[in-house]
Amino acid sequence: MTRERIAILLSVLLGVSLLFFFWKEEEKIDFSTQIKPILNTHCITCHGGVKKNGEFSLLFEEEAFAPTKSGHPAIIPGDPNGSELIRRLTESDPELRMPYQKSPLSEEEIELLKTWIRQGAKWGEHWAYSPVAEPNLPASPSTASLGNNNEPIPLKPIDYYVREKLEELNLQPSEQADISQLIRRAALDITGLPPSQELIQSIQSGKISYDTAVDQLLASPSFGEKWASWWLDLARYADTKGYERDVSRTMWPYRDWVIRAFNSDKPFDEFTIEQLAGDLLHNPTTDQLAATAFHRNTMNNDEGGTNDEEFRVAAVLDRVSTTYEVWQSTTMACVQCHSHPYDPIRHEEFYQSTAFFNNSRDEDTHDEEPKLRFYESEDQERLNEIVNWVSENQDDEEADKFKKFLTYQEPKYAAHIAQDFIKSELIDTKWLGMQADGSCYLRDIDTQEADQLLLNYWSDVDGSTLTIRKDGPEGDILSTIPINKSAKATRTISFPKLSGKHDLYLEMKSPKAKTEQNAIAVVWFAFLPSLPGKEKNGFEKVQNNWENLIAAKTTTVPILIENPSFMSRETHVFERGNWMILGEKVSPEIPKSLNPSEKKWRQDRLGFAEWLVDNQNPLTARTLVNRIWDQLFGRGIVSTLEDMGTQSDPPSHPELLDYLAWRVMNEYDWSIKELIREIVTSETYKQKSVLSPELFAADPQNKWYARGPRIRLSAEQVRDQALAVSGLLSSKMFGKPVMPPQPEGIWQTVYNGESWVEAEGEDRYRRGIYTFLKRTSPYPSMVTFDAGSREVCLSRRIVTNTPLQALVTLNDPVFLEASFHLAKEMMESNPADPKSAISYGYSKLVLSQISKNTSEAMMSLYKQGLSEYQTRPELLEKFFGFKNQIVTPELAAMSLVANAFLNLDEFLTKP
Repeated sequence: MTRERIAILLSVLLGVSLLFFFWKEEEKIDFSTQIKPILNTHCITCHGGVKKNGEFSLLFEEEAFAPTKSGHPAIIPGDPNGSELIRRLTESDPELRMPYQKSPLSEEEIELLKTWIRQGAKWGEHWAYSPVAEPNLPASPSTASLGNNNEPIPLKPIDYYVREKLEELNLQPSEQADISQLIRRAALDITGLPPSQELIQSIQSGKISYDTAVDQLLASPSFGEKWASWWLDLARYADTKGYERDVSRTMWPYRDWVIRAFNSDKPFDEFTIEQLAGDLLHNPTTDQLAATAFHRNTMNNDEGGTNDEEFRVAAVLDRVSTTYEVWQSTTMACVQCHSHPYDPIRHEEFYQSTAFFNNSRDEDTHDEEPKLRFYESEDQERLNEIVNWVSENQDDEEADKFKKFLTYQEPKYAAHIAQDFIKSELIDTKWLGMQADGSCYLRDIDTQEADQLLLNYWSDVDGSTLTIRKDGPEGDILSTIPINKSAKATRTISFPKLSGKHDLYLEMKSPKAKTEQNAIAVVWFAFLPSLPGKEKNGFEKVQNNWENLIAAKTTTVPILIENPSFMSRETHVFERGNWMILGEKVSPEIPKSLNPSEKKWRQDRLGFAEWLVDNQNPLTARTLVNRIWDQLFGRGIVSTLEDMGTQSDPPSHPELLDYLAWRVMNEYDWSIKELIREIVTSETYKQKSVLSPELFAADPQNKWYARGPRIRLSAEQVRDQALAVSGLLSSKMFGKPVMPPQPEGIWQTVYNGESWVEAEGEDRYRRGIYTFLKRTSPYPSMVTFDAGSREVCLSRRIVTNTPLQALVTLNDPVFLEASFHLAKEMMESNPADPKSAISYGYSKLVLSQISKNTSEAMMSLYKQGLSEYQTRPELLEKFFGFKNQIVTPELAAMSLVANAFLNLDEFLTKP
C-alpha cells in the first residue's frame, strides 16, 4: 500500500472516530444518585429548608429554578455556562466562591453538575419514593458453581441478587454452615431461644429437613415473644408513664396483643390499621381497640403544675414523627419547626399530617383516659344484655352509645377544662377542687340533649351541695346535687335536656368544710341519656347491671378514641414549632412528595392507615423488609433503618429490597412469617459466619453477605438463653409484668411510693419481654446489653461491647442461679467424670464439640475451684447467695465452670 493511501485511510478512521466521539449519546446523569448527594452535602445547609440565602433553595424543584434575590434563576437548564450556580462554584474570589468559607467542590463534582444542567437539569425522584416495580428476574436464576466443573447452579431470588453483587466485587460466598450451628442460628432468630433437644435430634438424625425445622420454629408460641420485643422498641412500650414521677401504668394488654398478633401471623396491613385506627373500624372488637394502645405508649406527665394541653400536644407530635419513622423510614421530627432540610417535605405538611392524629380523646389526664375496660365473662354478658335492651326499646344507634360508654367511658369532659375559679382550683393541675362558697365555669358544653349527668368525684366532707346553673350565676338551676363524704365513684344524676352548647356555672355550699378545704374533687363529667323502657318488666335488672358496670373495677389499657363531631379540634401550623403560636388552620393531607391519597379514603386516622398500606405506597413494604432483614443479618439492606430519605445510605442491593417488598405486598399478603421463612431458607442466610482476614479486609461490615450473620444476641435473648439452657425458663405467657431479681438499690424512686418487689415462683424466670420496664430506671442487665428506656421510638439498638456486660453475666443473680442449675445438670450427665460433664455442658450450650484448649482451661478452673471449696467449706454456706441449697465442693466448682460457659463469646453470639 502506498504512503498516500495509508495517509488517506488514517484520515478516514480519525474522522469516523471524531464523529463517533461527538455524536454518540452522552451518558444520562441521574439526579437522585449523582446530583442530589452533592447538593445535600455541600449546598443545602445554606440553600434549603432552614436557610434560603440569596432567596435560593435547592430543596424543591420549583424553588431551584425560580428567580433568586438577583431577579434571575441560578440554574438555567441547558446552559451551564450561563448558570450562576456553576459560576459561583468556580469563582476564584473566596468571598464569591461557593460553598462559602468551606472546601470547594472537586472537579468531578463540578463536571457532574455542568453535565446535568447541559442535559436539561431534570429533577429526578428519590429512589425510595418511586413505586415498587414487579421484579424482572431471569426465568431460572443461576450462578457459577463453587466446584471445579464451573457449571451454573440454580439459585433462589435472594441468592441470585446477592451472588450477582459478589461476582461484581470478585468475592466468593462462604460454604453452608454446619447443620447444628445453622439450626441454633435459626432458632435464636425466629424464637429468641436455643432449639429444643427434640428439634436438634430430629434434624441431626435426618428425620426432618432444615426447612421443616424452620416451619416448626415459626409455629412456636415463642415466635411472638421474640418478635414482639422488636416491635415494642418501635412502639416505645413501657410499664410507666415517663417524665419526672414516672409512675406505673397498665399497658401490658397491648404487649399481649402484639405477641398474639405475631403468633397468628396477622397480615402487616391489618396489623398497621388496627394499631393506628382500630377504633375507627366498623363495630371494632376488643382486640382492635386494644391495638390502638400503640399510640398511647406516649409519655404522660403527672408532675404537679404542668399544663395538660402542652403535653397532649407533645404526645400528638410524637405520634406523627413515630408513625413516619416506623412505617415510612422518614424523619419528620425536624419538620415540626421548619421545612425538611434535605427531603422535599414542607413545614406546613407536618401539621397537615398532625391533623390526622389531633382529634383523639386523650388529654394527658392523670387517669390516662380513655381506657379500654376488660370485663370478665359474667360482666360482659351484663353489658350485652344492656345493649340488647336499648336496641329493642329504642334503636341500634342509641344502643351503640351505651356500649361505647361501658367499653371505654367516652365521650366525657375532663375536669381540667374548668376555668374562672372563685374559691376553687385545679388540684395539682389535675382535678377540680371546690371549697365552701366556691364557683367556676365549664365553657361550651354540649350535653347532646342527654337527660342525665354522670359525675366522677370524691369528697372528704359531709353535708355539701353542688348546684349547676345554665350560663351563669343568675341562670336557671339545672341540677342540685347533695355531696357527702365518699371515695372516688361515679354517680348518675338527673339533668334537663339542653340543645346546643352552653356554659355551665358550678357553685358549692359546704357548711362543714374547713377554711380552704375542698369539699369536692371532680375528675370528669359525662352526659348520657337514661335507659329506655322504664315501664317494662326487667328494667330494674338492666338498670342495676348498668350501675354495677359503671362502678366495676376492671383491667384497663389506654387506647385511642376519636372525638365526636361536637368535641372535634382544629389543627393549626405551629410557628417555628411553638404550640402556643398558632399559624394557619390546616386539614388532614398527605405530603405531596409521597404517593397521593385517594378520595375513597377518609380524612382521619383510618384513611391515613389505609394510605400507608396501599400497594402504591413505596415506603411501607420497603421499610418492613429492611427492618426484618436487619433483625436477621444485623444490618439493613439500607443501613439507616430510621431513614430512607435523601440523606440515607443507599441500599446495598436495591433490586433485592424491591423484590422482597413486591412479594410481601403482592404474593405474601403482608405475611411476616412468609418473609422471614424466605430469608432464613436462603443460601445467603445459611452460610458459615467464619471471618477470614481477606474477607474482613474486603467487607468488614458484611455489607455484601459473603458470609453468614454473626452478631451478639439482644439483651432479652442473653438473659432468656441463660435461663433456657439451665432449665429455669418459664413457659408462662401473657399477663402483668414481673420483677425478677436485680441488684439492690437500682430502683430508688424518690417520692411516688413504688418499689421493686422481687417476684416469687416461676415469675422470677419468665422471658425478658415480661420484665417490668420503668423508663427512668430500666432493668439494669438489659440496659447494659443495649436495650433502650423506651421513652421514644427506637428503630435500632446500637450494639456495644463493654466490661460492664461481662460483670453482668458473671455476677448478676439471674446468671449465678442459671449457672448453679446448669452445673447440676452437667454433673448428672456424668457424676464420676468432670471432664465429660464439662464436654456435655459445652455441647449443650453451643451445639458443637469442645476444643482441647477450652477443655483444658475449664478443667483447670474446675480443679482450682474444687481445691478452694474443699479447703474452705465455710464458703459453701452462702454459695452464690443461695439459701436452703445443699452445695458440695464438686457442685460449687462445676458452677464456676458453668458460669464461665455463660460468658463465652460463642454462647452470647449468634453462630
